[in-house]
Amino acid sequence: MSDTRTPPDGLPGDRTAGDAAAGDWTGTGRWVALAGGSAASLAVRAELLARWAEPHRRYHTRTHLAAVLAAVEPLAAEARDAAAGRLAAWFHDAVYDGRPGWDEERSAQLAQSRLPRCGVPAGRVTETARLVRLTAAHDTVEPGDGNGAVLCDADLAVLAGPGYAAYARAIREEYAHVPGPVFAQGRAEVLRRLLATPSLYRTARARDLWEERARANMTAELTALLRQDTR
Repeated sequence: MSDTRTPPDGLPGDRTAGDAAAGDWTGTGRWVALAGGSAASLAVRAELLARWAEPHRRYHTRTHLAAVLAAVEPLAAEARDAAAGRLAAWFHDAVYDGRPGWDEERSAQLAQSRLPRCGVPAGRVTETARLVRLTAAHDTVEPGDGNGAVLCDADLAVLAGPGYAAYARAIREEYAHVPGPVFAQGRAEVLRRLLATPSLYRTARARDLWEERARANMTAELTALLRQDTR
């Protein structure tokens, strides 16, 4: 089993060994610390894990869930409510049909439906749903929104990872129904838009940990896509 704990530099490890590696971050103890140990709460955790294990997923799997939860940890001090950020990580792609915007909205609605059953306070439920909706674009985080910055930075930590090539392949597999040239054009536009931003990450800690490597990984992918386009 590969180690899913955060390495010394704060970057979640390469989790290509599969979902069994996710246990450290999605285990019962961590969930109970967030949402309590009632029967209703444990049932919600079981439902979420089942959703993250759906067979049509390639990148948005339990491995990704564990990676985001791990990436929150080195950033947590910059959040006003780190627990809401962790709960939002659990829910942010809980509904995944490959429909950007719609998936995040449905996932936020799921959080609003399930978390009250766990006894999570109403204010935290509302904040969790708000954070889930932010992950639809990652560019709507307002200055001073520490919770949003931490979650979105954690969700993008994969861009700096040693498993970036596997991540890019998995994204392509999730959009296998899209013709190659169309996918390449759309993916290149996304990469250009992100690379054009002054900073990929909003928290100082994430910038220190991941900015340089993320830009190098994305630039390499964009270069490869442009080469394909000229063939």
